[in-house]
Amino acid sequence: MKLVVDNQDKALEYLNSLHSQPDSWQPCAATLCSGGAQLDDKIKFLCLQVLENYIKKFYKNADTEAQSLLRQHLSQWMSTICSQSPEQQEKVFIRNKTAQVLALVFVVDYDVRWPTYINDLLALLQLGPQAADLYLKILQAIDSEVVDRDTLLSQDVMEHGNLLKDRMRERVVADMANSWYDILVKYERSNPEIVCQCHEVIGSYISWIDISLIANERFVSVLVRHMQDPLLREAAAECLLEIITKGMDPITKMNLIESLCVVLDQAGLLKPIDDDESDFLVKLAKLVNGIGCQLILAWHKLDKKDAAGRDAVRTAIENKSVLLLQFFASEYDDVSAAVFDFSRAYIQMVKQIGHVSEVDKGRLENLLFIIINKTKYDDGYNFDQEGEDEAMFDEYRKSLKVVFDNLAVLVPDLVLKVCRDYVMTTLGRWQATSWQESEACVALLYSLGEAVPAHHGNHFTGPFQMKSAAMCDMVRLLVLCGISSHSHPAVAIQFFECIARYEKFFVVEPQHISPVLEAFLDHRGMRNPSPKVRSRCSYLFLRFVRCLKYQLVPYASKILTQLQPMLTISDVPYSINSSVLLSPDDQVYVYEASALLVVGCGGGGSSEPSASLTAEDRSALMSQLLTPLLEVVQQLARVMAQNTNPIQKSATATIICHCMALTARTSKAFSQQSTMSSCQCVHLYVHAAKLFIECVNLDVERETISLGLRQLLHRLVVCLDSADLLPLMPAAAQALLHTSSVHSLTEFLPLINQLMTKFKKECSSFVENVLTPLICAIIGAVDVTDASDEEEARQKRTLLRGYYVFLSTVVSSGLLPLLASLAARLLDQVLLSVVHGAVEFPDPAAQKICFALLRKIIEEWGASEEAPNNFVDFMYNQVVPACFSAPLKTTFNLNDAQTTLALQESASCLREIHNARGDDLIKYLRDVYFPKMELAPHLSNEYCHALSSDAKFFKNYVKVFFQSVK
Repeated sequence: MKLVVDNQDKALEYLNSLHSQPDSWQPCAATLCSGGAQLDDKIKFLCLQVLENYIKKFYKNADTEAQSLLRQHLSQWMSTICSQSPEQQEKVFIRNKTAQVLALVFVVDYDVRWPTYINDLLALLQLGPQAADLYLKILQAIDSEVVDRDTLLSQDVMEHGNLLKDRMRERVVADMANSWYDILVKYERSNPEIVCQCHEVIGSYISWIDISLIANERFVSVLVRHMQDPLLREAAAECLLEIITKGMDPITKMNLIESLCVVLDQAGLLKPIDDDESDFLVKLAKLVNGIGCQLILAWHKLDKKDAAGRDAVRTAIENKSVLLLQFFASEYDDVSAAVFDFSRAYIQMVKQIGHVSEVDKGRLENLLFIIINKTKYDDGYNFDQEGEDEAMFDEYRKSLKVVFDNLAVLVPDLVLKVCRDYVMTTLGRWQATSWQESEACVALLYSLGEAVPAHHGNHFTGPFQMKSAAMCDMVRLLVLCGISSHSHPAVAIQFFECIARYEKFFVVEPQHISPVLEAFLDHRGMRNPSPKVRSRCSYLFLRFVRCLKYQLVPYASKILTQLQPMLTISDVPYSINSSVLLSPDDQVYVYEASALLVVGCGGGGSSEPSASLTAEDRSALMSQLLTPLLEVVQQLARVMAQNTNPIQKSATATIICHCMALTARTSKAFSQQSTMSSCQCVHLYVHAAKLFIECVNLDVERETISLGLRQLLHRLVVCLDSADLLPLMPAAAQALLHTSSVHSLTEFLPLINQLMTKFKKECSSFVENVLTPLICAIIGAVDVTDASDEEEARQKRTLLRGYYVFLSTVVSSGLLPLLASLAARLLDQVLLSVVHGAVEFPDPAAQKICFALLRKIIEEWGASEEAPNNFVDFMYNQVVPACFSAPLKTTFNLNDAQTTLALQESASCLREIHNARGDDLIKYLRDVYFPKMELAPHLSNEYCHALSSDAKFFKNYVKVFFQSVK
């Protein structure tokens, strides 16, 4: 029987329906073998898919006749493919799928029913290149099935794969190796694609066959010859890499590599070549990297007592260090990157030896110079529109820095000396060097901050005077040499990055603060023509001010004056092409820096007390900073309320929200030493909060403006006392919860949690007033969910998770009596919702929260006379079943770490009930609950005994119990 394929669409539809039918393979196999050239490729592919499905699911247990028939069909199909002329050759995807199907048959049949499988394939090779191509594809597919390196295989599959490899080693591997040699030689001129495929097969199989079959004179001579052929050399290099990577005795590995290196060197292949074809250079570099790493691995594996062996391997490694340096220094970054592993392994080996010889130092110094040189940007790097090439170079630079850091750990004095000499020389003549050289110099100085150890985080003081002096010399020259005025944005940014990193230098030498401030504030920094420089400088300036706020007291007034134009709020949306210097995000940093300067002028650490300001002065300065901001908000709010254009309304709301963010950010300037109250600034922020509440209540773009209000309130919880903040909260809550949408509820919960965590019982009156409507709103919001709307379901899960955290915060903040004061029906809803979350919520972290919450409630109410009515019944009828039904669910994965924590919390919950009810719980479990579960008596007794034991024993037992029950 075969398929009738006159109508292609109907045939395809029919074939798709055959996957689930065990006998459907027969018409598909017949169609493949008799369809001829006119058969559509899609139908061929679907026929092969049906065969693949059959072999995976049914073939192993099929009767002998069916198995024999399938093998006949497949042999015929193989012969058809192998006999085709080049013009008629099947498409690659058909040949690949054929190979995959035949590999599946091999896995099932080779050991028992088809022991001549490989020999039958070898016999086909006489049919020509199509046969060789299919043969190699089948071998690759067999390797994927038997030695899958990327998939975690089951023990049975691994054992069967090992058995197949043993049989192949016994029967056919030698013949296969001969066939590979024949293919390499026969087709090296006429069909390079097949030869490259053969290289790949050898590379795949070498890991588990006898190395001597390949690592011999006849094979190596062919591989070396192929290394000289532009069409074959990449595949040959990869094949050689697989050969040297094969596991073997360390000395044997060294001898193999050394003999191979001699042959390659004699052929002039083991060195970087002047070749525009960088792909081959990358393969060659990977081969050199493999040679180095494998030798170092062999050195590590040798016993330390084997001094002669270790010395021999080390000599071999050192002889390859020239290759390492040559490839590391390649003009092609991907070639250089290919030997990173060799470089790191070499550094680690020298470190482990414990002694750095002068020869080693010379090599390491050369490596350091190469790193410095390779750090430089290319002329083609596009800073204005960074694409894939730029991203790749950025990653390359990061990898260079890893090697640099490794060097600094191994030879810190050498690294510091070389870097100091290079930095001092380059900074001294930066006007005469390229921008790439200047940037690399400053970047090197920046990298030293992480690479060279600092004394308590300070590079400029401490016991290491030579290091401190060198760092001071470099940073001092950086400030004084004038490189801050370099016109290239990359150099400018790197300069300010260095200044921010080494801010402690200015504590040691404060006389250099003034020129750096000027650089930050003028055309070199935040007024730079480049938006990137301005943006980065605004952030780095904030860091600089935050670290040196007391040292900056004498300059505060001047700085604030110069910052004034950057504090102006535009009443039109920001555009990168506008004349405004800073984007809204950048302006946030400038406002915080300004506030830090004002608050820092309290004289807390200033060396010039005369420059300090009184609390009244600081309050006045903060008023000057915030009042224009609030006036803009008032003006924009009036405009927004009257505007009928929705686009303009949205733009105005965004600006108002930005003003709120700026106000909130200024509050970060206050600290425990300089509080908002001690600076007499409370009234400013209270006024701002009231104004922002009014803006939300305009009911225009409510969601956008609510975001800004929440931001400010979160900060005020940190900065204000309860007496100042709590009077604001009822109006704020009413404004923020006006719509009771899922989003507004989700965003409000962290705010009230923060409030309760800080003020505890002080905020009980506010929480009591908001508790009932808030809980009702949440229950109403999550009550109905459209099952087809994934996003809505996700948002409601997020709200529920926040709700559980909220209830947990209520309890942990000592506000549990507020729950008890809820209406009885609502309290029941709340308690049942927590039980439901513990059992049904699809997130073990949330389940853990729910069980922990139940435990805390039981701890308070389990044996208390103040507990709500029927609470004991609730424990027995709801909590106890939850502690069993949740872990017994199929979705409750006992091997998952988060789920295990939820399980332990459920166990603690039961322990807490036992603490409250004692033997009454044991009796209930043994006489009532376990019989309902149909639990075996011995397990019931075990569980009750464990529950009565200590807590640690019970927690460990619970996991074993549920594993046995499930």
